[in-house]
Amino acid sequence: MSRLLVIAAIAISYYVFAILLNSVGTVILQSINSFDITKPQASTLEGFKDLSIAAVSFLVASFIPRVGYKLAMLLGLALVAVACALTPSVASFWFIKLLFACIGTAFALVKVSVYAIIGQLSSSTKAHSSLMNTIEGIFMLGVLSGYWVFAWFIDPTNDASLSWLNVYYLLAALVALTFVVVMLAPIKPVENAQATSAVNAFVDMLKLAYKPLVLVFIFSIFLYVLIEQGIGSWLPTFNKEVLGLPTQVSIQITSIFAIALAVGRLTAGAVLTRMHWYPFLNICLAGMAVVMLLSLPLAENVADENISHWFDAPLAAFLIPLIGLMMAPIYPVINSVMLSALPQEKHAPMTGLIVVFSALGGTTGSIVTGFVFDAVGGQQAFYLSLVPISILVVTLFFFKKSSSSLALKGTQTL
Repeated sequence: MSRLLVIAAIAISYYVFAILLNSVGTVILQSINSFDITKPQASTLEGFKDLSIAAVSFLVASFIPRVGYKLAMLLGLALVAVACALTPSVASFWFIKLLFACIGTAFALVKVSVYAIIGQLSSSTKAHSSLMNTIEGIFMLGVLSGYWVFAWFIDPTNDASLSWLNVYYLLAALVALTFVVVMLAPIKPVENAQATSAVNAFVDMLKLAYKPLVLVFIFSIFLYVLIEQGIGSWLPTFNKEVLGLPTQVSIQITSIFAIALAVGRLTAGAVLTRMHWYPFLNICLAGMAVVMLLSLPLAENVADENISHWFDAPLAAFLIPLIGLMMAPIYPVINSVMLSALPQEKHAPMTGLIVVFSALGGTTGSIVTGFVFDAVGGQQAFYLSLVPISILVVTLFFFKKSSSSLALKGTQTL
């Protein structure tokens, strides 16, 4: 029962942060509508979110085991609850940026803690991968919920209305509920967490980054998140400006992307019990390229059509989000392979590196996509994703080679 309560605590934490973090695409579109800002200005929201994740993870990931995973999660949840509660009353773009900085800061604390707790709850690589995919799948269900929750608060008759900000009162209440669940969960403290000084713990995290396997790994996750955030953050705007969908429909139909990601992650565990992760991920990358090459040509010259609801949407609006089905397993699988190769005491510093480079990849993807979108259009911005997909094929080859060599030698070298 206590194990189930711990899993429930990390699952609901991931669920609520999925809504908050992945609302950035919706908030980018609504900020352009409500605050009259440009696409490059709106793209900075991803930076406030991701760079705060990167900075906090880099600075405190190695210290979190010393203060305890539960306390770190509670601090993060309390910060976000206050920020969400204040957002509708301030109703300004500068505070939206501050809100995403708070969300990023809190998520850094939560993600490092959750990944380390998964290590505590898992007795084998398969168990770790299974629980990791389940938690990441629940994260994607949160993403799916977020699109519909935000769309429900949007005024369909007035894109410039600020009524959508009232969603943050609901989110503040959900975060408060999560706080209570985490407080009740019997999350174990880290054994021997005080044995290493704070300075040495930080240095150990930096030393991990110099290992060849880790370098290839962090570059791989950087590229993956660059692709995911570049598409996910700008898909609502793509739907509205390239495909000509109304704002509410643009946001709602983006939920197909979240559904595809959730289905992909929740089913990946079953597939991986019968198939090695490396050929499976290469099939996924090939599928991503095929989806983009088949669907983007269908997005040409459709914005002039009269569209009022889902049934009027062009085929491209349903096909492009299906890239999520192919990309879904990549991130949790390579994270699981990497973390499973490490002793548990190195999970927190490694998760710090994961969060840092995931954040940098997300910011890079969103900002580059935003600038290309503004300069030459949404189709060209999305075609650009084929470049990191191709590079990821190469980095995964070297990651497989390095991880196989490590398995033969044992993990003591790390």
